[in-house]
Amino acid sequence: MTDALKRLSEEGVAIWLDDLSRKRITSGNLAELIDQQHVVGVTTNPTIFQKAISSGDGYDQQLSDLAARKVTVEEAIRMITTADVRDAADILRPVFDATDGQDGRVSIEVDPRLAHNTKATVAEAKQLAWLVDRPNTLIKIPATKAGLPAITEVIGLGISVNVTLIFSLERYREVMDAYLAGLEKAKERGLDLSLIRSVASFFVSRVDTEIDKRLDALGTDEAKAARGKAAVANARLAYEAYEEVFSTARWSALENAGARKQRPLWASTGVKDPAYKPTLYVDDLVAPNTVNTMPEATLQATEEHGSITGDTVAGTYEQARADIEAVEKLGISYDDVVQLLEDEGVEKFEASWNDLLKSTEAELERLAPSEG
Repeated sequence: MTDALKRLSEEGVAIWLDDLSRKRITSGNLAELIDQQHVVGVTTNPTIFQKAISSGDGYDQQLSDLAARKVTVEEAIRMITTADVRDAADILRPVFDATDGQDGRVSIEVDPRLAHNTKATVAEAKQLAWLVDRPNTLIKIPATKAGLPAITEVIGLGISVNVTLIFSLERYREVMDAYLAGLEKAKERGLDLSLIRSVASFFVSRVDTEIDKRLDALGTDEAKAARGKAAVANARLAYEAYEEVFSTARWSALENAGARKQRPLWASTGVKDPAYKPTLYVDDLVAPNTVNTMPEATLQATEEHGSITGDTVAGTYEQARADIEAVEKLGISYDDVVQLLEDEGVEKFEASWNDLLKSTEAELERLAPSEG
């Protein structure tokens, strides 16, 4: 057993768990991961909650109470998910305090059906922040075109945000711009900028999944040679963009007013192709001031097999550009891939949300008190 997780933390990578359930909270498992495996944050999404609630562990009492009150299925989901996030936030509160608000964070996502509605996304973010009512919460907002102005507005209100579903370098730059614009609004309102935090969730494995599929369809030696390189290259170029944006005069003015950098967060870091080492998207994306949110399987794989040898991003940008160009030269459009992945990402979360609605409705009906 290596202590790769400790080394990863020492390199400036915050380890967050990409999962949450009531069982994980009540069994003490989350506290154990924090204590023993260097976990300093938690991310959730509609798919995670759908799996947790449909598996049924620990939700019957609350569902029974909600059924007795005849609440709508949407309200039931909000009560259940915000309860889990609130409890996880309380467990992580010592980490939040020890890191001056940098870590110890728990993320909860706005209803994905609102991803293309700016005004509704802002309203939902405000409601979620109020419902959870913990300073160490991050509200997740998708990086869609409609999401960008919502991010600015929500940050401008002093609400901390996890921007999710970022696939393209262009969109990532727009996300950072939205964050800075939000901080400028918050500054105008006289808010304490040091209390506003944000991460930008840049998705990794799905890029390889889509590009590899297209490379396999070509089947040439050049195509085979390009497999498994695009996702890491894309993420490394995102870090280059982060370094550029957070060294501008615009950023310096905000930093002097107390603002904190929006950290890049590597999301979708579970390897989908068994041909690749299970820690690929951890080992190859070690850089200061980043977050890696891992499903538990990736966390365990990193603990057992992780090869953490220092910063693996610095000095790689030229090669990363060459890896993306190699794919483009084979006729695979980068712009087409990343737009498809964004569209699919929203659709998948919507589908999970709809499944969550259906399974929660069935549970409410099952536990509804008989009339009389």
